[in-house]
Amino acid sequence: MNRSTRYTAIVTAGLLIIMSAAGCSRRQPLPPPVPPDAEQRPRELTIHGHTRIDNYYWLNQRDDPAVIAYLEAENRYKDAMLAHTGNLQRALYDEIVDRFPKSDESVPYLDNGYYYTTRFEKDAEYPLYVRTAAGDGGREEIILDVNALAAGYRYYAAAELTISPDNRYLCFGEDTLSRRKYTIRIKDLETGDMLADRIPNTTANAVWANDSRTLFYATKDSTLRPDKIWRHRRGTDPSQDELVYHEKDNTFDVHVTRSKSGVYIFINATSTLSSEVWFLEADTPAETFRRFQRRGDDFEYSVFHRGDLFYILTNHKAENFKLMTAPTDRYAKRYWRELIPHRHDVLLQNLELFNDYLVLQERKEGLNHLRIIDQESGEDHYIEFREDAYVASISVNKEMDSDVLRYSYSSLTTPNSTFDYTMNTRETRLLKEEPVLGGFDKNDYSSERVFARADDGTMVPVSLVYRKGMQKNGRNPLLLYGYGSYGYSMEPRFSSVRLSLLDRGFIYAIAHIRGGQEMGRFWYEEGKLFNKRNTFTDFINCAEYLVHEQYTSPAYLFAEGGSAGGLLMGAVINMAPELFNGVIASVPFVDVVTTMLDETIPLTTSEYDEWGNPNKKEYYDYMLSYSPYDNVTARDYPALLVTTGLHDSQVQYWEPAKWVAKLRDLKTDDNPLLFHINMDYGHGGASGRFQRYREVAMEYAFLLDRLGIHK
Repeated sequence: MNRSTRYTAIVTAGLLIIMSAAGCSRRQPLPPPVPPDAEQRPRELTIHGHTRIDNYYWLNQRDDPAVIAYLEAENRYKDAMLAHTGNLQRALYDEIVDRFPKSDESVPYLDNGYYYTTRFEKDAEYPLYVRTAAGDGGREEIILDVNALAAGYRYYAAAELTISPDNRYLCFGEDTLSRRKYTIRIKDLETGDMLADRIPNTTANAVWANDSRTLFYATKDSTLRPDKIWRHRRGTDPSQDELVYHEKDNTFDVHVTRSKSGVYIFINATSTLSSEVWFLEADTPAETFRRFQRRGDDFEYSVFHRGDLFYILTNHKAENFKLMTAPTDRYAKRYWRELIPHRHDVLLQNLELFNDYLVLQERKEGLNHLRIIDQESGEDHYIEFREDAYVASISVNKEMDSDVLRYSYSSLTTPNSTFDYTMNTRETRLLKEEPVLGGFDKNDYSSERVFARADDGTMVPVSLVYRKGMQKNGRNPLLLYGYGSYGYSMEPRFSSVRLSLLDRGFIYAIAHIRGGQEMGRFWYEEGKLFNKRNTFTDFINCAEYLVHEQYTSPAYLFAEGGSAGGLLMGAVINMAPELFNGVIASVPFVDVVTTMLDETIPLTTSEYDEWGNPNKKEYYDYMLSYSPYDNVTARDYPALLVTTGLHDSQVQYWEPAKWVAKLRDLKTDDNPLLFHINMDYGHGGASGRFQRYREVAMEYAFLLDRLGIHK
């Protein structure tokens, strides 16, 4: 406190005492909350002859009481700063969850003689998984009640439910920590008993062999990388399980799948830009897996099966992928034959095989298309979609002998919808549109897709949705969302949760920036490694376009991103902080250089092809140029809400903790900087159906409070 400030404080205190003595009824205002001040413990980090000083490196000790005390202090400060929004948060939470039916169920799908459904009952947080035998109007059978399993746990997740071929046994993974380390359990559906088999430290990914006794599953190493595939015999001690595959290259992960035909089991070893498949006949699970095709640099492939052919989706001499076939008895690459050629303007994303039809999921000009091909005649056609921005994808299709394709469809104004499409008659049948309670009418909203010009002239798509009547006058609050990594495309899909913003005058926009795969494989290539800065400048250019076109202005513009999208937020506010009123950075990957130099934590080695290996100086220098934590400076920043989970397995909690501490020390503005640490959960947040929306209500209240909107 400087001398003049101290004098003013003394005078003010004196006046308050005099006013109180005179009987004044006005209450003395409470002092504003004081933000936590993390201790600085300088640590030198030296590589390539360059030294960085990290004052907050010590925060990476999850078991240190001083670390927990600091995180709890941040939570208390956040709670105090948002205390005045308590009523707003409760109102937002209530209206969000009130849009969901309290009882709801998915559309049944047929698999091996049973119809399977996921159901929520009344106010239950977790689902019931049920099935009914086909053809006899039969008795419904609850195969798993997750509510019962979750009782007594702060966090509970059941994942990768898999039924044995004889329909008797259910295998699933159980996580009670939110660290994505699952214990595989097996349930006897005939007796209703859980078997003694409990297999720890797995990914939850497992498949049955055709004998319904042999199970193949994946386990994780100390960095949580899936590196081993094991063979388990139901009813035996898992400590006696046989190791059938060990992936020793720490840039690769492994998982196991079963062909839709039920004939083969596949081990898939994958890195960012390379893959390798091993296979085994599901009828002979004791045999040895065979390699399908040796891995190579920038060589990706995945294998499907139908009849006497393997179908191979690959980028071999095909940036946007092509489809090849090979006989099941001659599968070496020299026998591969082209079925669907490479196209420079179409990304081949996925496929579904039927006995008589082949369905391709393609992406052209940023939008999904479903292409139906008659296997015998070769004739093809596309399912027609009429909105400007939408997402359509292949859904659950378990049966090979069918002429009906199930697919899902959504847009920014259309709730997620499930359709059956009869491929020979070209008839479409809507099975379910997700209900939205509370008087929702899709005709009250409009969506559009526009293009912003990037610094290098590239046109970047932006999808927008808003309530009808919006006027482009620069005074509309707008939330701009972005991700831009790993080739993940951010689809323009519906969200009933988002209505709480739209109905309060917000525009919601998605910037389809490079690093995703919206415009084809090249879109991804131009947003990673030494092109990574394109991701950040694309987002800034999208924001500038929206301001220039008067959808909004910096006083009303907000940004949001999570995980790798949190990296985006950190980079953007270092590069153009003046563009935004406020920013939400969820589980943000912000300490890029330090994390990518640490091979002991999850994801590091497997992501060298995405970010680069900073053990090589050229990558170190480039990553250092944009790493949000390393580029915090003494300047004004927008209002910030940063979230993380103590048990996050994808982005360790200490990255945002260090970032927030450094921002507190250096930023020169008075804008709020709030840090929310969920002490019970990890990367995905709460596990219950409704619990997660308490955090969303907090985030929305943060945005609305910046605009003075309190109801």
